[in-house]
Amino acid sequence: GSRADDPALHPHPGRLGHRVMDRRAFITGGLGLLLAPLAAEAQQPGKVPRIGFLMSTSPSTLSARIEAFRQGLRELGYVEGKNIVIEHLWAEGKLDRFPALAAELVRLKVDVIVTWGPTATLSAKEATNTIPIVMANDADPVGSGVVASLARPGGNITGLATLAPEISGKRLELLKEIVPKLSRVAVLGASTSTSSALALKETELAAGALGVKLQYLDVLGPKDIETAFRAAGKGRAEAVIGLGGVVLNSQRTQIVELAVKSRLPAIYPQSDYMDAGGLMFYGPSVTDLHRRAATYVDKILKGRKPADLPVEQPIKFELIINLKAAKQIGLTIPPNVLARADKVIR
Repeated sequence: GSRADDPALHPHPGRLGHRVMDRRAFITGGLGLLLAPLAAEAQQPGKVPRIGFLMSTSPSTLSARIEAFRQGLRELGYVEGKNIVIEHLWAEGKLDRFPALAAELVRLKVDVIVTWGPTATLSAKEATNTIPIVMANDADPVGSGVVASLARPGGNITGLATLAPEISGKRLELLKEIVPKLSRVAVLGASTSTSSALALKETELAAGALGVKLQYLDVLGPKDIETAFRAAGKGRAEAVIGLGGVVLNSQRTQIVELAVKSRLPAIYPQSDYMDAGGLMFYGPSVTDLHRRAATYVDKILKGRKPADLPVEQPIKFELIINLKAAKQIGLTIPPNVLARADKVIR
């Protein structure tokens, strides 16, 4: 990406996502979408390459990402229904399902595995050290030991890192801008998630600078969500920040509903929360990451080795604000924040 796209150069989340398309294409089937490349030099004639897609939640939740990945393949001249097969396997938000799903993709002898999130990537890594793995999104692949370095991954894994932990600090800054007197914030995270731990460190640094007290609430299962919101109420929290993780993301409808019910302004770690009626999202464009994942698949099918393909970082960030959600909790979004949004839901 050019220096203009570097989030570190923007003290405020700027209009970085203007090229981000809002692709809300909904797919109907879960398993076995058919796609195809015209250029498959590395394949034997007549052999149809198979891509395994290992996803953390469910088809309905990730439809925009899947469509972005398919669009990425189409942009590279790959035509659906011709000579590539995609096997979709879904964990439905249950972390313990990943090892069996990864083993299933190995049994299916797929040519490439595409993963979403660190747990999926680690499970795929444990299942195979020969089948190439492309990460569509991993917060800290070096820290979690998935790759040796971003420049030289070294093994059978490459792809995209969303290593932008400073984003968490920017999210807290945005909350402070929409609630100027903000002094206490509930933080929803999962102590089992490496990305959540990184984000918490950054949030703590920002909180110190902004004079905000944080109340960390650990969400390890769906049953912890109501408990967390009750604790936030007792702790007199004035806003909520989500750090992500499979459990939180798979329960986002309930989280959004409880935030509204508690009349708490909230900023979320994934744009999917906005589809569930969330108030605000700021972060890397996940559809752009999935579109870019297709370029890795293309290179690998043409004979490149994951070890030699550097891991890339986000180049598109987006700020989405939901005015309907703001109205529900009686919140006015300041015009200067609204002016910076890439998308406003009215």
